[in-house]
Amino acid sequence: MAEPERKEEEETVAAEDEDTGAQVAPIVRLEEVAVTTGEENEDTILDLKSKLYRFDKDGNQWKERGAGTVKFLKHKETGKVRLVMRQSRTLKICANHLVLPTMTVQEHAGNEKSCLWHATDFADGELKNEMFCIRFPSIENCKNFMETFQEIAESQVKKEESEETSAAAEQLDKLNVDEKKDEEKAEEKAVPAATQEKDSDKERTQEKDSDKESEKVESKKDE
Repeated sequence: MAEPERKEEEETVAAEDEDTGAQVAPIVRLEEVAVTTGEENEDTILDLKSKLYRFDKDGNQWKERGAGTVKFLKHKETGKVRLVMRQSRTLKICANHLVLPTMTVQEHAGNEKSCLWHATDFADGELKNEMFCIRFPSIENCKNFMETFQEIAESQVKKEESEETSAAAEQLDKLNVDEKKDEEKAEEKAVPAATQEKDSDKERTQEKDSDKESEKVESKKDE
């Protein structure tokens, strides 16, 4: 008697698993949402996996900020370069600051895979003066990071000098234009003055001629 019962159970399970071909519409339709990272107008100069630390002044110790990818991003319009690092799992920003001409990076004493630098960082939504230490899987990656960092800082110096030169040139052009306008105005004022002087001379000449004619007429009357 046990076998028929078992067969009935198997047939029931088979019937439950049988595909009827019916389609069930989802209760909620999910639409695609465009995700922006803020990096759309920037070109990646360097992209390396690493682990970042910041120095805690209060505790006088290094604290881990996260492990992930550090990038140098150059803005397509302004040419400014910033360093951005996100944690690999959460994508939370753990470093976000501009690379300025005054910045320098140096190797961590006793560890060729790590290096240090100071920056005014904006990762937490407000500007903070931070001291960072970053560690890479290899010495080669660390050297690559340091060289790129230094090259960017030097290029920003040249960029600032170029901008200052352009600004000075524009100022000189403006001064030259203003001087030219002043000269033109002075010439415009001088022309009417000269014309007025000529008119005055002409009037004097006419007056003299008139006086002479009057004298001639009077002398004839006397005769």
